[in-house]
Amino acid sequence: MPTESDPPTAIGDILVSSRSLAEYRAMFALTDDDLRRRILDCPGGTASFTAEVCAAGGDVTACDPVYGRCTTIELAAMAQRESDRGNRYCRSHADDYVWTFFSDPDDHAFSRNEAGRRFSDHHLFHPERYIAGALPKLPFGDDAFDLVLSSHLLISYADRFDRSFHHNAVRELMRSQRPRYASSRSSLWIRPSIRISTPATVSRRRRHHH
Repeated sequence: MPTESDPPTAIGDILVSSRSLAEYRAMFALTDDDLRRRILDCPGGTASFTAEVCAAGGDVTACDPVYGRCTTIELAAMAQRESDRGNRYCRSHADDYVWTFFSDPDDHAFSRNEAGRRFSDHHLFHPERYIAGALPKLPFGDDAFDLVLSSHLLISYADRFDRSFHHNAVRELMRSQRPRYASSRSSLWIRPSIRISTPATVSRRRRHHH
């Protein structure tokens, strides 16, 4: 469990983010070949990654506990509410970010709102792509996916998830994917077919956007 020496996560409650395919490509160094594989996005939040890849003929399953608690209308409202919360944080800490992927807080807000809209539209018509579940125990069989992506949960909230949780979560991600191909790119990778995105910690000016 967290200790008194662990710094609190400044964003507050765990943020349910609406990230786009373009943002996933940048975070995980995804190639066109990657996107042709069977992919698990966990936790998927209200990202439009699943919607955009599936619209292009890909095969993505998103997994998140919120899918079992909320209707599509409630998820759409959550996407807007959480995007606004994340953007307020970015605006109040604008000097802590390097504005390269997003040009400024307005661009960040537009991208997240658009991703949330795409997510809710896709969830309405393709609910089978959004499976309720939570780390460290996922509702999938062994070797179910070729590529597993996990964005901004593991390590990002180390003040509330202890070492045991992280260990069990990584083992579960490994169980859910079959290690069939190798490559070498940046990001924190457990192995080439499991990619985890976290806030950068090299300096206060190298944070990923919430």
